[in-house]
Amino acid sequence: MTLNTAAHSLRVSAIQQSCSSDKQQSLATSERLVRQAASDGAQLVVLQELHATLYFCQTEDTTNFELAEPIPGPTSERLSGLARELGIVLVGSIFERRMNGVYHNTAVVFDSDGSLAGLYRKMHIPDDPGFYEKFYFTPGDARCNNGASGFTPVQTSLGKLGVLVCWDQWYPEAARLMALAGAELLIYPTAIGWDMTDDDDERSRQLDAWVTVQRGHAVANNLPVIAPNRVGNEPDPSGQGDGIRFWGNSFICGPQGEFLARANERDETVLTIDLDTHRSESVRRIWPYLRDRRIDAYDDLLKRVRD
Repeated sequence: MTLNTAAHSLRVSAIQQSCSSDKQQSLATSERLVRQAASDGAQLVVLQELHATLYFCQTEDTTNFELAEPIPGPTSERLSGLARELGIVLVGSIFERRMNGVYHNTAVVFDSDGSLAGLYRKMHIPDDPGFYEKFYFTPGDARCNNGASGFTPVQTSLGKLGVLVCWDQWYPEAARLMALAGAELLIYPTAIGWDMTDDDDERSRQLDAWVTVQRGHAVANNLPVIAPNRVGNEPDPSGQGDGIRFWGNSFICGPQGEFLARANERDETVLTIDLDTHRSESVRRIWPYLRDRRIDAYDDLLKRVRD
């Protein structure tokens, strides 16, 4: 899908793919779709969360730690070379082995020369039925990169990217902190889907909530949002559960939450559109939310509860 906008545009792609138990096969799929996006003129390409493997967090199994890699490592080197060859900014996802016993769910950003522009280690870690991520992932550092906040945009040749990951989608604080630090886009690589036993009404409610909250972050911060999600049925590796049907529906929206492109729930898809890079400034002039924030009255946000 392509939407032409006015001058001063940035061509971006979000990739929705299915994954395999064979890491090399999954990465080959990622590479094929990245090349398709680049051939369509994309300057920024965003892959989904944990695109090199099946979603292994359905169960707690220590053998899955063998899937983790250091950075730099084989997957990061492959993504780096792809970004350099195609001359694109590329956002990928790696199950990072930082040291013995410390593993992260990490988004990596490579600039168009293949250099590592920055990384983001997922800050909010879920622990829900079928999504046992606390077993695998250490939360990102609240302070990292020489003391900078964990919610700090990655500077690239295309601008400042506010990269977050999946479960971070539900937290307005994360999006706001990225916006206050000058992010020009919000990016959410994602792996989310339905329990296979969910009925149609529950599926509809969950999907609508996921889409709505991210469009809300776009509106509240006057920023475009890019949200690529995986697609396909992935069985529970233990054989005890029903597995997950990843619901796709990857989308890109503008700074007023308007849909610019959206995928369906079934197919591998490359969404490619032209973003008007001046639109956020125009919207902020008529909806100046950041100007009107009452920062003198928000101290209680630092409390767990107000009891």
